Amino acid sequence: MGDGGRVAKSAEIVEALGALDEAQAALGVARAECARASALSDLLVDLERDLWVVMAEVAAAPGRRGRGAPARQVTPEMVAALEAAIDARAAALGGVTGFAVPGENRLAAALDVARTSVRRAERRLAARELNSKRCVLAYVNRLSDLCWTLAREAEGVSLPARDEKGNQRR
Repeated sequence: MGDGGRVAKSAEIVEALGALDEAQAALGVARAECARASALSDLLVDLERDLWVVMAEVAAAPGRRGRGAPARQVTPEMVAALEAAIDARAAALGGVTGFAVPGENRLAAALDVARTSVRRAERRLAARELNSKRCVLAYVNRLSDLCWTLAREAEGVSLPARDEKGNQRR
């Protein structure tokens, strides 16, 4: 692992890291569907790079300093940045809520695949003892929500507005 130790391929940490790696690759597929040098492409690159930080922290032995300690860790500010991105995009879409059927276009479908990959990683992380890695789980949770919001944005479809009780307005 990050400290040079060895673990079985079937270890929970390897499952978690594999799921994060898949999520990072899925974000790359979504980025490949974007216009180059677009704001979305830039955002997805940043998210892919953030997942390196997440993986490094997960791979590091708990409480380890020196060798095996990640150079950076997931911070509350990283989580807050995801929340701000979700809020800004959801507001621009008119407060998107509800279920969506993936596949409106290739980019939206790729973002939905990324979302499900991130959700799998979240489940794997939640299944293992996180100790001090609370920001990791929060980051991954918010990342999946951002992927959902980005997919709806890529569809260009605003779902029907809902009233205060959650009922669809006509």
